[in-house]
Amino acid sequence: MSAIVISLALFAAILHATWNAFLRSGGDRLWTVTVMSFASTALALPFLFLYPLPAPGAWLYIVLSAVLQVGYSLFLVAAYRYGDLGQVYPIVRGTVPLLVTSGGFFITGDTLDAGRIAGVILVAAGIMSLALGKGRASTSSILFAFATGAIIAAYATVDSIGVHHTGQSGAYAAWVLVLYGAFLPAAFLVLRRRLIVDFRAARTWKALGGGLVAMIAYWAVVAAFALGPAGPIAALRETSVVFAVLIGWLFLGEILTARRILACLVVTAGAILLGH
Repeated sequence: MSAIVISLALFAAILHATWNAFLRSGGDRLWTVTVMSFASTALALPFLFLYPLPAPGAWLYIVLSAVLQVGYSLFLVAAYRYGDLGQVYPIVRGTVPLLVTSGGFFITGDTLDAGRIAGVILVAAGIMSLALGKGRASTSSILFAFATGAIIAAYATVDSIGVHHTGQSGAYAAWVLVLYGAFLPAAFLVLRRRLIVDFRAARTWKALGGGLVAMIAYWAVVAAFALGPAGPIAALRETSVVFAVLIGWLFLGEILTARRILACLVVTAGAILLGH
């Protein structure tokens, strides 16, 4: 891989961990993630007029992806209610390649080479270290983190199928983001009855900034995928686990123990092996 591709993948990893830190540090995380969605919706909306409408067969996948991403947001908020960034984030990120690889083995009969078997073992060991023993994450946090990872794996699978039905990845992504930006505030209204956004308040602009960071992270990894091989890029992005632990320690006052560092490094190494 070129230096540009590596830089883009690492940049995406840092930004992905950063927007999760934005969410974790928010006082009202459901409100924060909802306002964050405004930024991605505003950026995606003009592209609806630049691309032709997706093919009829793509709409089921577009709507399903948007709904799943709302579920992802709600479960991630719940996970951060009970756990630290440095505990929740590695479990969420480690669950995704673990489920995708296991699903491929049990459902479609994919074969696992020695590297992927080692990756499964490392990810599972790292997650268990965070979930068990002294200083472990709370049970509620672990369950919500696992559920979040499962939903990410689900909408990633939906997207991989749906984008082929669309014939235009830009149109697919734009419609998913716009629908997500409509469904998430609707879910907020169902749960809280009303949504108040004061654009003069600092917390509003902080949330919008977090949404912008999330969008830039998405753009960076898409740009990397366009320039280099998907497997190594996806593996490099999993270094976001390490960045999340460091951000939680430096900016959120979370405890940085040798065990937590080791567990996150093990999860990262396993994810890298699974990404190849």
